Amino acid sequence: MTRELTVHDAVLAGIAVGSGLLVAFVSRSLLLWLGKHAKRTKWGGDDVMVAALRGVLPWAAVAGGIASGAAVLPLAKVWHRTANQAFTVVLIFVVTVSVARVVAGFMQTITQSRPGVAGSATIFVNITRVLILAIGFLVMLQSLGISIAPMLTALGVGGLAVALALQDTLANLFAGIHILASKTVQPGDYIKLSSGEEGYVEDINWRQTTVRALSNNLIVIPNGQLAKANMTNFMRPEQQLTILVQVGVAYDSDLDQVEKVTMDVIAEVMTETAGAVPDHEPAVRFHTFGDNRIGFTVILGVGEFSDQYRIKHEFIKRLHKRYRAEGIRIPAPARNVSLQQGSLVIPQQREAAS
Repeated sequence: MTRELTVHDAVLAGIAVGSGLLVAFVSRSLLLWLGKHAKRTKWGGDDVMVAALRGVLPWAAVAGGIASGAAVLPLAKVWHRTANQAFTVVLIFVVTVSVARVVAGFMQTITQSRPGVAGSATIFVNITRVLILAIGFLVMLQSLGISIAPMLTALGVGGLAVALALQDTLANLFAGIHILASKTVQPGDYIKLSSGEEGYVEDINWRQTTVRALSNNLIVIPNGQLAKANMTNFMRPEQQLTILVQVGVAYDSDLDQVEKVTMDVIAEVMTETAGAVPDHEPAVRFHTFGDNRIGFTVILGVGEFSDQYRIKHEFIKRLHKRYRAEGIRIPAPARNVSLQQGSLVIPQQREAAS
């Protein structure tokens, strides 16, 4: 039997609910204040923790206030038990979501701060988040008195059917994990596939890899195809590249002067152009007696793949200007055809058949 509701019970329930609302308001305001101060620190972990708690802690306080208010009311035992179970479910949900957000945020912060680790690869973060949420869901069912053993058995039996139905999806998932674990490709790398696609790797998720081309278009490549393709990674083993520029001068040129002038231009470009590597030792190597020129290769160092276009642009402009000032000729391709008089045979036109 339950007793009748009194004014005292209503006041206590109202105080409990009001306290929950007050705690929710204070906690939200405090977390907003902490969030502003966390942005000023160099460590990213405090930002992750504040962001994770800000969305769930106020709701937990409200749920606690409602549960406390229900506890002081003269309700039947079944309603008290229902209220306690509801509060337990909400509490488990809040803890699970908070832990998932904090762990995923810490993983993303750590990977972004370390070179050679998948900084923006969401596949590891998503897998971790799903695992934590799944564990929290099972704990929630157990707290409600629902046995999870039959569910786990059904999942084990049905896993084979799911695996057969999702072969391509699972292949892309494990291919993405393999790519990141082997560190052959990481977000931020510039890659080129044998099929012709090339660009900067933006992200590697559970199904596909997103590549941003130099034209700013996005190329979506399934992880399975990326794992099988012949690929060139221009950022591995190091980001700096060596580029080759082919040049040719006339046969009457003084090659010592050509080499000296070219090295002077290289020194200017390396020190005055963004993206160049001044510490890289440049070189000029003559290698070919061509039809109308002596060919040589200029070896330059650039900071990363896209810098080569700017470096080549400045180098060719300055080299052409300096060669003209020094009187060094860059011969244009030409062909001389000599015909001896009387040696040319002109075929006679046949008469039309009658």
